[in-house]
Amino acid sequence: MEYKSKAKVFMVPVPITEGAVQTLSKEVMDVTARLKLYFAEDARTARRCLRAMHPGLVLETITIAEIDKHRGPDLTLFREWIRAGYEIGVMSEAGCPGIADPGAVLAAAAQYAGAEVIALTGPNSIMLALMASGLNGQSFCFRGYLPVKDPARSKAIKDCEAVSAKENQTQIFIETPYRNASILNDLMRCCHPRTRLCIACNISAESGFIITKPIGDWRTNLPVLGKLPVVFLLLA
Repeated sequence: MEYKSKAKVFMVPVPITEGAVQTLSKEVMDVTARLKLYFAEDARTARRCLRAMHPGLVLETITIAEIDKHRGPDLTLFREWIRAGYEIGVMSEAGCPGIADPGAVLAAAAQYAGAEVIALTGPNSIMLALMASGLNGQSFCFRGYLPVKDPARSKAIKDCEAVSAKENQTQIFIETPYRNASILNDLMRCCHPRTRLCIACNISAESGFIITKPIGDWRTNLPVLGKLPVVFLLLA
């Protein structure tokens, strides 16, 4: 298969927990040792990650285009790099770019331009949580972020539970860390006591945990999640 462009766009996973470079593949380490152009959500975080991965790397030789939180990536610049045939890295803040992440826009633009898009092997909190949850890994649905406010949030939780019960399908969703306590309380209020809930908190960190219990059991001993990154998985 021939590509229209000589450019290569690498979807570069980064550690879920800052500094945990041992979770990265040799493939990621090899590619990031040579890349000079990146798009990233936060340039400072990306440089810190690259420094942890390659202590001897001269960061002044690397260009990082920051993805604006409101306007998204600079697609004009991205297309210029593709037309020039460059190798480009796309980095998430944590885990795999393109999954619940603005890197998906860049992957789409690269596909449209006929560039080769290469997904590198690396940690992904959604898959790691599912692997360890004991819930159905044969049929699952990632819901992203649920609505922030009621009644839409309660309805979304009940809909997830209903679909899960009907299809025997694991429902997976995430939340902004400062809303962890809020969504956990809503799950306790809306779900059936026998529905199983997995809480996967701060995955790959020493303080992290992935625990699955029925809602009824969670109600008697709710964890304090604070502002840590959490993946929630539900199977009715």
